[in-house]
Amino acid sequence: MSSLDSSTRNLGRFPARIHVLLARDTPDAVVIRRGPARQVAIVGWDRSTDQFRVGQWLRGRIYERRCDLSPDGKHLIYFAMGTPRAPQTKATWTAISRAPYLKARAFWSKGDAWAGGGMFLSSETYWLNRSCTETLEWDDTGLTQQAEYPWHEGYGGECPGVYYIRLQRDGWALKHSAPGRGGTVSTFDKPLKGHWTLRKMAFATTQTKPGTGCYFDEHQLVNTRTGAVENYEEWEWADHDGDRLMWAEAGCLYAGRLSDGGPAEVRMLYDFTPLTFENLTAPY
Repeated sequence: MSSLDSSTRNLGRFPARIHVLLARDTPDAVVIRRGPARQVAIVGWDRSTDQFRVGQWLRGRIYERRCDLSPDGKHLIYFAMGTPRAPQTKATWTAISRAPYLKARAFWSKGDAWAGGGMFLSSETYWLNRSCTETLEWDDTGLTQQAEYPWHEGYGGECPGVYYIRLQRDGWALKHSAPGRGGTVSTFDKPLKGHWTLRKMAFATTQTKPGTGCYFDEHQLVNTRTGAVENYEEWEWADHDGDRLMWAEAGCLYAGRLSDGGPAEVRMLYDFTPLTFENLTAPY
């Protein structure tokens, strides 16, 4: 896949940044679409039909690696930074909403960017990535919070502290972490159908790529039959859905099947770059 088209390059703009959360028990998903830097949209994705609909926008920042979607696809937990909503709700917060919306059904004010967010342990139970600065403002979700740390290894309080646990929960095997690009690169593998393995290199570094922050991913396809490795540095997110491979690149979401030679029958599912901010209201 090519990266930026000529019109995007000529305008000097980056395409939308894409991160996807997949529900484990249903075909639901949410796409966290960022761009410009302080505008984020949550987009619902029905993977059974490949239909997309915008839920809500935020003027601010959502830390996508500290977010999660419940296994039944009904709830989204997210960590965000934006304008304080009221004196008691500070400029950063963790919230639980009904996917694909942002209107909080549970809300923890925070005020700093340390820790925050969380993950679902089941459709009814969640864990918060807490520090000492959260204050619960309200909660009408009916869900249960589990205080016990949900993993046997710790990865710090920022994005890897949720993201690396979520990846392993969802079938990615952490192979190793090592110095790389002025920081750390952690390698995760997920077996695919046939003789392919999808490899994710999760970077935590100050040597960022254009349009990314200090946390970003690159991907490879490893042919376990021949040992050949195909590099896909522009895939900022990738996973599989049954027999198909899915990835995000240059503001678009793609899917294809894996043939002996790699991705085949590739089609673009959606181009997120043209979306612009809208004041949308959640239906609850």
